[in-house]
Amino acid sequence: MASLPNKVIAQVAFKAGGDIFHQLVANNPKHLANATPVTIQDCELLQGHYGVNGSVIQWKYAVDGKPQIAKQVLQDIDKEKKQISWRTVEGDLLEVYKKMVITAHVETKGGVDFITWTLDYELINADSPHPLRFLNFFIELTKELESHIFG
Repeated sequence: MASLPNKVIAQVAFKAGGDIFHQLVANNPKHLANATPVTIQDCELLQGHYGVNGSVIQWKYAVDGKPQIAKQVLQDIDKEKKQISWRTVEGDLLEVYKKMVITAHVETKGGVDFITWTLDYELINADSPHPLRFLNFFIELTKELESHIFG
């Protein structure tokens, strides 16, 4: 039986500024390990350049206190829209999901910047959990980053 594509979305107000957020995640993700050490422990560039489509990054992070690793390819980077996606090609996520693409997009509404996190995924089987804890991970990451910037 073929798996159906799924999507979960969360939007978080980001008082530190959408430009700063996009600049960090697209061009300086290594700083996230300094800014959010509880959530992200390391970001290593394996191929290409930060902020360039097709580049490969490996993350070491923790979800619910459990260490995880993800190797991801950068795609759909759009400086005008302040959007970036990471397509997972190896790691813990692919033990549970057939496919996982994570997108961060900055939107401004009424003078407030919002970070929209979208997880596009396919379950390996019908019993696999939907990635709500990963969505919560990104909400917490966003809040932790904002606190770091306002420190």
